[in-house]
Amino acid sequence: MMLGQRADISSIEAINKDLGRDKPVGIQYMNYMNDLSPLSVHNINNPADYWYLDTSKYSAIRLFKISSNNSLVLKLPYLRRSYQSKRPVNDILLEAFPNTAILAFAAIGFAMVVGIFIGILCAVKKNSLFDKFSLVFSSMGMSLPSFFAAILAAWIFAYLLGKVTGLNMFGSLYSVDDFGNGEYLSLKNLILPAITLGIRPLTVVVELTRNSLLEVLSQDYIRTAKAKGLSYYKIISRHALRNAMNPVVTAISGWLASLLAGAVFIEYIFDWKGIGVVIVDALEKYDFPVLMGAVLFVSLILVFINIIVDILYGYLDPRIRVQ
Repeated sequence: MMLGQRADISSIEAINKDLGRDKPVGIQYMNYMNDLSPLSVHNINNPADYWYLDTSKYSAIRLFKISSNNSLVLKLPYLRRSYQSKRPVNDILLEAFPNTAILAFAAIGFAMVVGIFIGILCAVKKNSLFDKFSLVFSSMGMSLPSFFAAILAAWIFAYLLGKVTGLNMFGSLYSVDDFGNGEYLSLKNLILPAITLGIRPLTVVVELTRNSLLEVLSQDYIRTAKAKGLSYYKIISRHALRNAMNPVVTAISGWLASLLAGAVFIEYIFDWKGIGVVIVDALEKYDFPVLMGAVLFVSLILVFINIIVDILYGYLDPRIRVQ
């Protein structure tokens, strides 16, 4: 793949040696784990012998000597180099992640604000026309595939109504100036991807907020608050809503983790330069180091967000705090 159809055996062997693919599979696996680990065995006196370490960017701190040649070192996890661009995978992912993070937080922020507001109205106006319409909208939103929603949104709001909305069918956070003045921030390119990406979590938040709030409003302490003469606004804002947020926080955290992991279809259709585009590009080009690095990066995000959610649970519901 890297050399083309006219590659000769000696060139292929040289690339395999450079990538460490000339070693047994077990050794390759151990070397990869050694790359990932912050604590790794490394010949710090002669780092050029290590094919997996780009010494120009990834330096190692020597902790103590293990043998005459090897030392235990502290370094950043190293995810190898791209087969296609030869760039370190760390750089590729860190370059793409901010765009994905901005898109994910914008989408989840839209879903939270609008979804919780609609969910509260549905609970307060139970069985009303607004409530029934919202439930139908939620069902439709959950059943709508992301790639179809993205294509539909781009076609309607950027193509058919483009002159009215001023939105582009595709584009990233930064656009290139037509007059050669470099790049400039283009926040309008964020609108369609964020709203499209936020539709499915929005529908989940609406239903969970409505159902959880209705359950809380039927509790005894809510009846006591009503008997004491508290206004309906204070009962919901101070007592009911906070206790009803646990399932909503769980849903939001799960969606945020998946969105940060890379909304592949949305980013690809709108040409938003994030983790999703990197993953699709790596799949198309069989760029396995980039794909493996992206999977590990996504897994780390999922673990980190789950830890944050566990901490938030204790804040939202004092009953589950560790005494």
